[in-house]
Amino acid sequence: MAINLATKYSDQIAEVFTRASFIKGKTAETFDLTGVKTLKVYTPITVEEVDYDRDGGLARYGDVTEMQDVVQELTMTQDKAFTLTIDKGNNLDQNLVKNAADMLRLQLNEKSTPAADKYAFKRFVTMAGTIAESEAKPTKSDIISKIADASQALDDALVPDDNRYIYLTSEMYKLVCTSDEFAGVDVLARQSIAKGVCGEVFGMNVVRVPKSYLPDDVYFLVTHKDAVLMPYKIADAKVHEDPVGVSGALIEGRHYYDAYVLGAKCGGVYALVAKGSTTAAPTFAEGGTLSSTTSGATIYYTVDGSDPRYSDSAKVCDADDVPAAEEGCKVRAYAVATGKYPSALVEK
Repeated sequence: MAINLATKYSDQIAEVFTRASFIKGKTAETFDLTGVKTLKVYTPITVEEVDYDRDGGLARYGDVTEMQDVVQELTMTQDKAFTLTIDKGNNLDQNLVKNAADMLRLQLNEKSTPAADKYAFKRFVTMAGTIAESEAKPTKSDIISKIADASQALDDALVPDDNRYIYLTSEMYKLVCTSDEFAGVDVLARQSIAKGVCGEVFGMNVVRVPKSYLPDDVYFLVTHKDAVLMPYKIADAKVHEDPVGVSGALIEGRHYYDAYVLGAKCGGVYALVAKGSTTAAPTFAEGGTLSSTTSGATIYYTVDGSDPRYSDSAKVCDADDVPAAEEGCKVRAYAVATGKYPSALVEK
């Protein structure tokens, strides 16, 4: 007999995810991937305004162009599973189901949720609209200034003030709390952050995370809730009582998830990383070809003006490629090398 824990304990499982995850509840819920594995997001491209021409006849409002879309395909790739047993000799028969649910909760808290959070942080950094490099590790004398730079970047990208989150490791968090600038904030704010309560820095909600959660060479990450997605599903979670070969309970679990930065709102994601941890930006050579100064770097580009970091039309540049922009568009490109974060976007 198999009891489906995903159905029987769905409320408790959802509660475990929300409580144990640093990210859950801080991402957009605009797009529903329920029942699907791949979702395409279409973002319309706006056009530049022109001067109204009173003598322009039918072209008084400018040249008519068909509305274009940037397409971003979101495919869930993380399909994970686990299994374990509870021997009857270690538990009373009537407690098998209860203990199995407890073990599932423990599995989610200690393995599944941390793994998903770490994966999401890496994806958010890799796909961030802005990946800024710091010449040296932040100190208590300049950490606030670097956070101010992140806040300014979001402001310049017209990102809404609310629902901004800054993820700080305990090391960076300590620098914030001991900085001279922080000492000047009001007493209640200082006490709330010092106690680990969700305080704010430049209007961004502070989330303190273990150092192991953020990728290597990342000092902090800023996201706006509407700029990131983290669809998460429990596809199957069940306990089998006395299956063949087991005297007791057999627990099986399978879940899949993924994490994305929405291209149309990528300005709402900012990462500060160590100097030298990003790929050198590609350059446009003669004839419109692209080249990279980083050995082994792969260059991605588009000719329709869309952002190649998120666009379905992105192509990989090779020796035979001579990218030419479509009429009225620009060639946009970035590069990435193994072990490094993507370069800044360049265009021509």
